[in-house]
Amino acid sequence: MSRAVIYETFGGPDVLELREVPEPHAGPGEVRVRVAAIGLNPMDWGIASRPEAAARFGITLPSGFGSDFAGLVDEVGDGVKAFGVGDRVYGGALARAAADFVVVKPPQDALFHTPDGMSDQVASTLPVASLTAAAALEAIDLVAGDTVLIGGAAGGVGVFAMQLAKLEGARVIGTASQTTFEFLRQFGAEPVAYGPGLTERVRGLAPEGVTAATDLFGTETAEAALTLGVPPVRISTIAAMPNPPDGVRATGAIDAGPDDMKRIVTAILAGKIAVAIAEIFQIEQIRDAVALQAGRHVHGKVVVTL
Repeated sequence: MSRAVIYETFGGPDVLELREVPEPHAGPGEVRVRVAAIGLNPMDWGIASRPEAAARFGITLPSGFGSDFAGLVDEVGDGVKAFGVGDRVYGGALARAAADFVVVKPPQDALFHTPDGMSDQVASTLPVASLTAAAALEAIDLVAGDTVLIGGAAGGVGVFAMQLAKLEGARVIGTASQTTFEFLRQFGAEPVAYGPGLTERVRGLAPEGVTAATDLFGTETAEAALTLGVPPVRISTIAAMPNPPDGVRATGAIDAGPDDMKRIVTAILAGKIAVAIAEIFQIEQIRDAVALQAGRHVHGKVVVTL
C-alpha cells in the first residue's frame, strides 16, 4: 500500500484526506516516480472546491489532488527510453501529484530531468507557475522597453513573471498589498496597491503610459490596463476563464513555448531567477498547506514534502 491525498466531495481544505491506496506501478510507456515534493497552485484548490472548475479539466469524484511534483524514478515501463530508474525528475500529473507515487506517461504528461544543483523543493514549484508566467508574457509579445503592469505579482506565478519580464528588459509595475511592497522590490518591480483607484495610482507611477499588462489574479488589472489605453491584444489573463474581458488574451501553462522550461531552469541555475518558497509543509499537514495557499496572500510558492 501507499498514500495519496483524496477527496470525495467538493469543498475547502477539510475535504482532503491522506489515505492508504493500492500502490501503483508503471505499465508500458510509463514512468513511476517516488514523490519527494509537491508544489501547490491555486488551480489545485480551485478544482477541489468548485465542481465547474473540475468539469473544465475532466475531473470527477473521487479524485486525487495536486499537479506539480518532483522526485525519483523508481520504475520504468517497456518502451521508455528518455528516463531510467534513479533519475531525478519533476513534472505534472493533474489531480494526482499529492501521493507517495505518481505514474506518468511522457510526453503526454510533462516530465523533466531535475538538473544537478536544484533541490526537489525548487523543482516542484516549476511546471505550472513558471510556464504560466512565460505564456502570460509571450501572449502579450513583451519586449525590451515595455512598461508592463502585472496583477497579483507576489503570488507563485507573479514572482516568475516579474523576473522574466525584467530579464526581457521591461519596466515592471506589480499590484500587491501594502505589506508586500518590499517583497516585490526585491525582484526589481515597482509596487502599486490593488483595489479601488488602481488606474489613478498606476498613472501616477507611469505618467508616460503602460504598454502591456498581465492579470494573474482576476480581472481588475486587465480592466485597469484597458482604461489606461493598453490595446486588448497586449493584455493577458490566466484567472478569468472562461470569460476574460473583451479582446484580452486568456492563456496558461499549456500555451508556453517548447524551450521555455529550459530557458527558465538555465536562468535559475545562473542566479538570474530566484524561486520564492513561502512555506514548506509535510504531507500530513496538507489541509494547512492548502488553507494557506487558498488565502491568496502567499508570497511565492507553497511546497509539501513527503
